[in-house]
Amino acid sequence: MSDSSPERKTVTACVLIIGNEILSGRTKDANLAFLAEQLNLSGVRLMEARVIPDVPQTIIDTVNAVRGQFDYVFTTGGIGPTHDDITSECVAAAFGLPLIRNPEAVRRLQAHYPPGGLNEARLRMANTPEGAELIDNPVSIAPGFRIGNVFVLAGVPAIMRAMFESLRHSLTGGLPMQSRTVTSTLPEGAMAAELSAIQDRFAEVEIGSYPFFRMGKPGTAIVLRATDVARLALATDDVKAMMTGLGDSPVETDAE
Repeated sequence: MSDSSPERKTVTACVLIIGNEILSGRTKDANLAFLAEQLNLSGVRLMEARVIPDVPQTIIDTVNAVRGQFDYVFTTGGIGPTHDDITSECVAAAFGLPLIRNPEAVRRLQAHYPPGGLNEARLRMANTPEGAELIDNPVSIAPGFRIGNVFVLAGVPAIMRAMFESLRHSLTGGLPMQSRTVTSTLPEGAMAAELSAIQDRFAEVEIGSYPFFRMGKPGTAIVLRATDVARLALATDDVKAMMTGLGDSPVETDAE
């Protein structure tokens, strides 16, 4: 089926960002924006993201809640060598599977570390649910894994990105979300009613209003997103016409 087919389904995803360090503010998440952008390019629409702590039951319950709701789930964080890296065992528990020391993961680690360098802590990075498919890690070797529709990735941004590139080919996407942005010097309250009417006419187009201040003056960016390029274009034209009718000169930009 071609990408232009209107019958192609929307493929959805959820990201689980796991780690007390994110919630405490000690570490700034750098993975969500990358995953959102790259998933869209693959035709997968990120519908939800959650930040959860290193609490076993929370991880188990959240994985089970979202893996039945979305086509794909991506977790980041918690698969390193230390005691608080508990994502692998929690994902195994969520699927009701034993946690095993994956022989192929062990082999990769053995080939990577010098003699005597592969200690018990590092061997923890070879633990996966039984039956999991490994995700290559060309940066630091210790793999991520996939079980069912859940992809378990590292939290370190460079490693997570490399893992994602390794798994990208395995994703079956739908139509990618297209985006157009129109900016105006009008405050959003001045066009709220007209914008609501446009949204009613184009229910399949997401329309967001984002106020800003530049050089002390207010303005608004209207972001329109849809998989149907033709309907997106019509809605964008209506937004521009609405702004013009209110006495402004709208400008379309590339950035959301």
